[in-house]
Amino acid sequence: MNKPQPQRPTTPLHRTVALAGVTLLLAACGGGGDGGGIGVGFPPPVTDTGRGSVITNPPAQVTRLSVDQFKTLLGADDKGRALLQVAGTPKCGIDTRYLEYRTVGGKGEATTATAAIMVPSGTDVACNGARPVVLYAHGTNAARDYNLAKWTDINQAAAGEGVVVAAMLAAQGYIVVAPNYAGYDKSTLAYHPYLNGDQQGKDMVDALTAARKTFSGIDANDAGSLFITGYSQGGYVAMAAHREMQATGRTVTASAPLSAPSAISLLTDYTFQGWPALGATLFVPLLSTSWQQQFGNVYNATGDVYEAQYATGIDTLLPSAAPDTLFSGGKLPQLALFPANATPGPVSPDLSIFYGANNLVRQSYLTQAAGDVQSNPCPGNALPATAASLSSTSPLNCSPSTGFRKAALANDLRNWVPTRPVLMCGGANDPTVNFVSTRATAGYFRAKGMPASALAVVDLEDSGATDAYSAARAGFAQAKGTLAQNTPGSNADKARAVTAAYHGTLAPPFCLAAARGFFQGVLAAGG
Repeated sequence: MNKPQPQRPTTPLHRTVALAGVTLLLAACGGGGDGGGIGVGFPPPVTDTGRGSVITNPPAQVTRLSVDQFKTLLGADDKGRALLQVAGTPKCGIDTRYLEYRTVGGKGEATTATAAIMVPSGTDVACNGARPVVLYAHGTNAARDYNLAKWTDINQAAAGEGVVVAAMLAAQGYIVVAPNYAGYDKSTLAYHPYLNGDQQGKDMVDALTAARKTFSGIDANDAGSLFITGYSQGGYVAMAAHREMQATGRTVTASAPLSAPSAISLLTDYTFQGWPALGATLFVPLLSTSWQQQFGNVYNATGDVYEAQYATGIDTLLPSAAPDTLFSGGKLPQLALFPANATPGPVSPDLSIFYGANNLVRQSYLTQAAGDVQSNPCPGNALPATAASLSSTSPLNCSPSTGFRKAALANDLRNWVPTRPVLMCGGANDPTVNFVSTRATAGYFRAKGMPASALAVVDLEDSGATDAYSAARAGFAQAKGTLAQNTPGSNADKARAVTAAYHGTLAPPFCLAAARGFFQGVLAAGG
């Protein structure tokens, strides 16, 4: 159910690490014929082929599980039983539908994408009548066939994340719309607009628009309350979707961007200054491809950024039809982002694992990017972070010279202020998405006048905090302890196991549990 995901390293780390950085879903109305009921004076029917239109309506049913069948599925192994303890006993069965819709790519070009719709079913009061909707955004994945509608298929890349979403949300009575994004699954887009805030926000809106057009035909009774959430890349996408909906006058009840690389220019600057992320050798190519498509100025040729052994084809490598071979086939290095003796080097010895032989990014490019950071610093991106940088009202007031940093600045989400409640969650020791991204984004919101009552920030490591999210923190601590205890070997081996599982396995269910509690509180308060 929770097989190792291809976006995470699959061999042990060589040291205990405490690191972080860039992180790194209306049928076409057929017309006419000879007569077809169309008479003189009547216009022909209009085919809906624009953004947010449905390609096949009703969306195909993929699976339908009763509540008892879902309980049996979760109770089949230790991981499922552990998830049950966090998510709670399922109240609803789940009818999963597969939606195909029209959206846009990173350059505004017309394309298609797909999504899962999870509809609660059953006799419990939580599963009937008008239900709130959750728009869910998934995390980074290297698999081109990623499809959350196939969450019951243990051989599918989306199975691990999908079952958590099903247990946490759909089985508790929320209608879930979960896009797979342009560039994944059956999408006609040849690349994925990774952390392209404008496109990813529009993609989410288009998936929701399309899904709502199908609701009446699939017994999805929309109560009108809309929540937006997602984890990791999905946290960024959730925030971008909230921003897009607010800007276009659409109703959002509340959002919960989780472990979000929302301050992406900060994370990019950290990477070039010596604080890369666990997973950066995957994230950086995803970013450079996406932002090159968006702006066209990240590089003149891939060899400007990447070493010769990786440069050819790296711009079409991801997402991949064979993600399991990315590292083993030598298409990407697993850890070595920069050369062994790179300048600047790692800011901490623990980060030296990201510097080594057969590295991905050329020293010449690192020199250029790091020099740009020094010559053209952004006030909100200081390393180390300061109180002033984390509460700046103008964190993006800078003028980078390199294309990569310019694109990061353009896609940083510290450029708006939510008018609806927001919860942000993550862990202070996250090696993949540095928690400073959450702190900086929340600090910007506060500095721009967002009321404290409308913004909740949950650090899963803050065991001293006593509030509505204490149970999530305690559960997270217990999960880390259990993993360490069950890992054989030395204390260093145990610490490595926790670090490797921190972002992708340990934190997600507890942040999503916090988000669900937050949504329930907003509903109870009349939101």
